[in-house]
Formats: sequence, structure tokens, C-alpha cells
Amino acid sequence: MNPFEGLRIGLVGPLPPPAGGMANQTRQLAELLSAERASVVLVQSNAPYRPAFAARLPMLRALFRLVPYLCALWRAAGRADVLHVMANSGWSWHLFAAPAIWVARARRVPVVVNYRGGEAASFLDRSAGMVRWSMRRVATLAVPSVFLERVFARHGMAAQVLPNVVDLARFCPDATPKPVGAHLVVARNLEPIYDNDTALRAFRLVLDRRADACLTIAGSGPEEAHLKSLAAELGVAGAVRFIGKLDRDAMATLYRSADVSLNPSLVDNAPNSILEAMASGVPVVSTDVGGVPFIVEHGVTALLVPPKDAAAMAAAVLRVLDDPLLRERLRAAGLAEVGRHAWSQVKAGLAAMYRAAIDRPGH
Repeated sequence: MNPFEGLRIGLVGPLPPPAGGMANQTRQLAELLSAERASVVLVQSNAPYRPAFAARLPMLRALFRLVPYLCALWRAAGRADVLHVMANSGWSWHLFAAPAIWVARARRVPVVVNYRGGEAASFLDRSAGMVRWSMRRVATLAVPSVFLERVFARHGMAAQVLPNVVDLARFCPDATPKPVGAHLVVARNLEPIYDNDTALRAFRLVLDRRADACLTIAGSGPEEAHLKSLAAELGVAGAVRFIGKLDRDAMATLYRSADVSLNPSLVDNAPNSILEAMASGVPVVSTDVGGVPFIVEHGVTALLVPPKDAAAMAAAVLRVLDDPLLRERLRAAGLAEVGRHAWSQVKAGLAAMYRAAIDRPGH
């Protein structure tokens, strides 16, 4: 029996463009649920401004986005058996997730909150009281890692782990193995919390040892000009490509061309970029921050280094490039681990959450 068939699901969250972890997961979940014959009503929390000039009005643009969003929420909740809310930290919570919870309550529709913010610890340290106030109206809090489960537990909120889903048909190793080179890839936004500075500094050290090395940075954000200037200052600009945000297919192609995937972030949860790299058969070198050590094991499925340590990151990259046995062990273990993120492995847990929410008395 298909537990999703005929279920009416209001799915609330951002959608590409721009492509990003939560936006990609929202779109992917909508596609997967629809394929399971659920009736999915999407409510986009980052819909384009209407009219377009509203985006240039700093004091009013939130209003131009929020009012249509609330109207769409009201309509969707009226047609749904359950509301699934993709939630993040900061203003994203206050402007989009919390209002969705309260609209659902007014409509007497149960809510599953799928919280995905890498900055949850600092956000809850500041705002746990306000978050708890809304979370009391939620049937289930789902998080993608044990790390976030523990973060919420510290603030008196129980969560259940629902792993991120990885499209293993799209993100998979090349059928024909390519010659081993020294192509490094970073797939994070160009924002301070992802510390692409350290990736560039580490690459400078790698290039000193491997003249054939090159680095591709796939992402966009406010630090682009600074990072390009830093690349020039370090003397690596000729070996670094900034290619902006990529769609899913282009990202999968990029991973298959890579020899090592770098994750230099300062805060993190369960980054899709790590999971997709492993699914593509690419060894991962990452900082050991936040939830990362909960989804990979140092020396087994990835190599982990301290944050903001370019020398340690470069040394780990060179270990992977110089040691074919280590490279193959990381590759094989990563492929085995990421299998638990297949939709076939995750969907039963999600269906159980929906059923429990719908059957919960007094929603």
C-alpha cells in the first residue's frame, strides 16, 4: 500500500532560483511526493516580488513578499491534510516558518516542521523562547541530523531525525572512471559563514605541491568580488574558476569531474554538498563543525580538519591526491554511507510523521 497516495500535502519552502540546499530539497520533495501520487500544493516562501520594482524598496519589500505569502498559505492550508514547513534560522523563521504554523493552527491543519538551519545553535540561544511558543502548535519537528536533534533538545524541544534525500540517479559516479588529476571543487555560497577564504588559501598551498591543480567554486553571494581579489593576491587566479550557482544537472556533472570536494564552512548542519559529492564518488575534505561529524566519519567516509586552518585543509587534500588506497577507501565508504539517503530509505519515516500528525488528537 502506498501511504502517500491521495494525501493532500501543503509544502512550504523556498524554490530555485537561486539554487541552494533548502530550495533544492523543497523542489525535490515536491517531485518525489507527486510521483508517489500525493496531491502537493506548493507555497513558495521566496517567490519573486510583484511588482518587480518592490525588490528595490528596502523598507517595504518584506511587506510585498509577506502579504501574498500569507494569502497563499491560507489557501493551501484550507486544501491540505498536513502542512510540511521547510524552516531555517533567523528572519526566515520569523517571517515564513512561524506564520505558516499559526495559519495552519487557524485552519486546524497539523504541521510537520522540517528544520534545516546550520546556524540553529546560535539562533536558539537568542530566540528559543519565541521558537518554543510556535513549536507547541506543531505535531512533529523533523531535523536532518542527530546534531540538530541535540541542539533542539538542549532547549527543551524534541525532534525526530529525517535524513536529507539525495537523488542517487542524478548524483552518481561516472560510468567510465576518469584519469586521476587534482581538480578541487567547492560548492557553497559565497558568504562569510562558508569561509571560502580558507579554501583559497589552502589551494595556494596545494598548488605549491601540485602544479596541475585547479579549483572550481560553484556558488554566488556577496563575497564574490572579495574572493576574486583574494585569488589574485594569492597568485592563484589563473587556476581558479568562479562559475556561479548551478542547477542540479550541471552540479552533478561538476562533481563527476572533481578529484576532491572541499567544505570549508564555519557552521553547518547536514550539507547536501557533502552528501552529493560522496554519492558522485568524490572524496570529501571538510571542516569538523556543527553536524558534519554526525554525517561523516573522519578517516572513513571523509577527512575532517579544524575550521579556518588552511594548512590542515591543504595537507588533507594532498593526502587524498597522493594516496590512491586512501582515495579509494574514502570513495567506497562514502558511496556505501550515502545509500541511506535514498528516497527509498527515507520515505517510510516521512509517511509515518505525516500519519502521526494527522492522527494526533486536537490538531
